[in-house]
Amino acid sequence: MFIEPWIVDETMHEFFVPDYIEQMAEDVLRHYDLSVQSRQVVTTKPDKGGAIWKLETNKGPKSLKLLHRRPTRSLFSLGAQRYLVDVQKANVPPIVQTKEGTDYVEAGGKLWFVAEWIEPLFPVTKDLEGAKQLCYALGEFHRLSKGYVPPKGAEIASRLYKWPKTYEKTINKMDWFRQLAKAYKEMPASAMLLEVVDRFQAQARESFTRLQQSPYDQLVELGHSEWGLVHQDYGWSNGQMGANGMWIIDLDGVAYDLPIRDLRKLISGTMADLYRWDAQWVREMIRAYHEANPIDASLYDILMIDLSLPNEFYKNLKEVVYEPELFLTEQTMQLIEIIVATDETKWPVLAEIENDWKENRNR
Repeated sequence: MFIEPWIVDETMHEFFVPDYIEQMAEDVLRHYDLSVQSRQVVTTKPDKGGAIWKLETNKGPKSLKLLHRRPTRSLFSLGAQRYLVDVQKANVPPIVQTKEGTDYVEAGGKLWFVAEWIEPLFPVTKDLEGAKQLCYALGEFHRLSKGYVPPKGAEIASRLYKWPKTYEKTINKMDWFRQLAKAYKEMPASAMLLEVVDRFQAQARESFTRLQQSPYDQLVELGHSEWGLVHQDYGWSNGQMGANGMWIIDLDGVAYDLPIRDLRKLISGTMADLYRWDAQWVREMIRAYHEANPIDASLYDILMIDLSLPNEFYKNLKEVVYEPELFLTEQTMQLIEIIVATDETKWPVLAEIENDWKENRNR
């Protein structure tokens, strides 16, 4: 039986997993030399068909993961986890091998694996000090991931060469936003969306032009192992403090890319949480990352360009394409207002931060 995504409604427990998958989990665990005293679901991805359980065993706490991606793609991330632990001694959870000496079990058309459950782990404080700790740990992770070569049979997960396409997609989707706002003009958020979409599309076009004129092509020519891996979903929950420093967990989505894509996401997401851009925060976050994984002038240029893209607007509005009549609500109108207000604080900060770097270069 193949594992399929499942639907969760309000009558079900938050971490509901279908019985057949729980049965598969039991079968998978028979491949391990572990006596499992308890198994508890701690997170699920019902829309994709993934889950994580915490296990209490005779050999201490472990995690059991059902990876929702294609097996060949999951093989890439498992190989990365093995490389980071065994070769680079990174603070990422070690994989527990099966009785047969493999890193995973294939069942239901997906890969399952067991890893050490690291405890105690706790999130860093949601302040500038915490953000700096996160950025330093991220830089360290990027530096240690260089040189990774995936195992035979693994799909190459890479976003390294895709930046121009991503920028173009952002520009083109704005046309869709505009058309949908016109088609559903009676909806509460439509007028507001029409009012601001030109501004954000112009920003995206400007960012794309800058990318085309940047050192991007020369940088990506250096290839995969030179740049190493990005986490793709890094933040306060996936970078946590443990007994011997910061640990990075949930590596299922790692891919080759320019490392500062992770840093950009962390900065723009943090500024969105603050509801304003703050030059001191951005400066200190970049500095902390740079200490662990030095950013040269070319890469810094790319970081500035990626920060200039209307990332938060695109990320929050792209769902309009799927169900416009459910999306263009009063709530979305308020969200657009917040994004616009936050965006207005971004440009003076970016100008200041770009200027910082020029001054450092000229010293």
